[in-house]
Amino acid sequence: MKLLLLTQKININDDVLGFMHSWTEEFSKHCELVTVVCLERGEYKLPKNIRVLSLGKDEFLRLGKHFGFIRKLVATLRFYNYIIRERKNYDKVFVHMNKEYVLLGGLLWKIWGKKIGLWYAHGATSFGLKIAEKLSDIIFTSTQSGFRIKSDKVKVIGQGIEVNTFKPAAEKKRHDIFKIITIGRISPVKDYETLIKAVEILAGEGIRLEVNIIGGVGMPEQEKYLENLKKMIAEKGLGGIMNFIGAVPNKNIVRHLQSADLFVNMSYTGSLDKAILEAMACGLPVLTCNEALIEVLGEYRKSLMYDKGDYKNLAEMIKLFAEMEEEKREKIAKDLRDIVVKNHSLEGFIKKIIEKFN
Repeated sequence: MKLLLLTQKININDDVLGFMHSWTEEFSKHCELVTVVCLERGEYKLPKNIRVLSLGKDEFLRLGKHFGFIRKLVATLRFYNYIIRERKNYDKVFVHMNKEYVLLGGLLWKIWGKKIGLWYAHGATSFGLKIAEKLSDIIFTSTQSGFRIKSDKVKVIGQGIEVNTFKPAAEKKRHDIFKIITIGRISPVKDYETLIKAVEILAGEGIRLEVNIIGGVGMPEQEKYLENLKKMIAEKGLGGIMNFIGAVPNKNIVRHLQSADLFVNMSYTGSLDKAILEAMACGLPVLTCNEALIEVLGEYRKSLMYDKGDYKNLAEMIKLFAEMEEEKREKIAKDLRDIVVKNHSLEGFIKKIIEKFN
């Protein structure tokens, strides 16, 4: 099989999309050739049967932010150049999240007889996504809630987690302070306010906590949101408890997860967040309000989920884990890792995609 893989970014050092590097590498084990077309290209170390072609965003970033229209025009021209020039070097097309690639290339791929697979795992839908669904042969998603347009093309295949990388520490260090971690971009949809309010309750009850928030900002409005969160934390006297770590490359997240006691996710996206599964794979109990986890957590879906925005309930659940016997907490952590290993390992994930394509 020769694969054309289209994605937003290939960069082993990226904090959000760094995992695409390992996905691409795993694809190469099952394909004769993998041709990657990405909007932005950074550092990568991939096998010889992978070629990475950039649409040019990385080149325009060096010139500043004043070439938006020209950059988009160049990207579009390069896109058509690549898919036409390379058409004999691929027979299957795998598009990661960006439905725009399907909208631009779908008709040509249909004419050429190229099978199109779209990976989409998000609660949002749009008219463009509906068109992309019609053009695609297969829709890959992580959970039933990850693709909310009714279609017989949908294949639920879980997520792709490097379980041999994301794993518990060989020896867990004990802390006098209960360490909480959350990972995600700094955006209102991640609802950090609920966590801040929950921590305020717990601190008021004398529970010793450390909360590390890992994630970066990418837009001016997110910068403003971060400023407001910091102000809220200062006003509540939580400055010595809650810490914004900033963006961390995905490849370096493991040590942060391994050193924590609990992972908390407040996201409203409605899609299966990879960060949650990475935490589970590292042997961390997780608390979340994300409905996508209902399909994942099995017997733990009631005990590890709280209602969106219910900071009082979240505080109660955090307190429960902070005071829980270590043996019981370790049992939950082990069971959660087993779920990821069984249903969401990267190796099994890529095999499912290959099988559906054939």
